[in-house]
Amino acid sequence: MRAVKSRDTAPERAVRKIVHRMGYRFSLRRDDLPGKPDLAMPKYRVAIFVHGCFWHGHRCARGAREPKTNVAYWRAKVARNRARDVRVRAELRRRRWRVLTIHECQLRRAAAVARRIAAFLSAADMTATRIRHC
Repeated sequence: MRAVKSRDTAPERAVRKIVHRMGYRFSLRRDDLPGKPDLAMPKYRVAIFVHGCFWHGHRCARGAREPKTNVAYWRAKVARNRARDVRVRAELRRRRWRVLTIHECQLRRAAAVARRIAAFLSAADMTATRIRHC
């Protein structure tokens, strides 16, 4: 398990590349925010998480996989991760941050992810503009 990275993973780098090409700038792993989002854009109050399917119990083939050994431990671990994800999203929303979660399996369709991120960020941009002008 020591070899499993928690930062600068390939899926995270792919999302950072997409967002950067769109012209947005971001901070990485802001520890002043709940859950330390993978990407944070304070100007727009946006937090983006890039989740591994297995670790966060995503409903895809990779996320539904069960380990062969120590099954009870891994079920509990994934359940704790999912519960933490719910708490973190709720806390960020309470602080009026918009949250986007991207799972690693979704990155197989990079163009679709790019469109999803663009729509999410353009909506956040409009919200930020309204707040500044009020």
